[in-house]
Amino acid sequence: MDIKRIQLQSHGDHRGMLVALEPERNVPFPIRRVYYLFATRQNVHRGRHAHRHLNQLAITVRGSVKILLDDGSGPTEILLDDPSQGLLLGRMVWRELYDFSDDCVLMVLADQPYDPEDYITDYDLFLKEVNAGLYPAGLVACLDR
Repeated sequence: MDIKRIQLQSHGDHRGMLVALEPERNVPFPIRRVYYLFATRQNVHRGRHAHRHLNQLAITVRGSVKILLDDGSGPTEILLDDPSQGLLLGRMVWRELYDFSDDCVLMVLADQPYDPEDYITDYDLFLKEVNAGLYPAGLVACLDR
């Protein structure tokens, strides 16, 4: 699986830092939905699904989280812990989020509104669909280094 960090340009001085997120510029899709996770309890796993059509960009605004990714070729674990970097999650990528720091705030930008029909929540069904090529890969999961 191709893994690259998306470096977001930070602007700042003695007053603090700022990162701007702009569709089709440093976010490679139109933004149709924004949500964030926070106050996640210890030993909680989130995600555990893939999307058939949705592309997302995940950014830890604060703290850290580990993310297990699988595009059908086997799992890869990454640590997301820098607010000036994002993780691009393309469609048909299984994701599981865990080991959230106590202060973690994870913001996610999506190219589609919420649609429960887009979720695959059964890992075996995900493997069957991804291996059958029913939904061609979109944006790959990336993390620029």
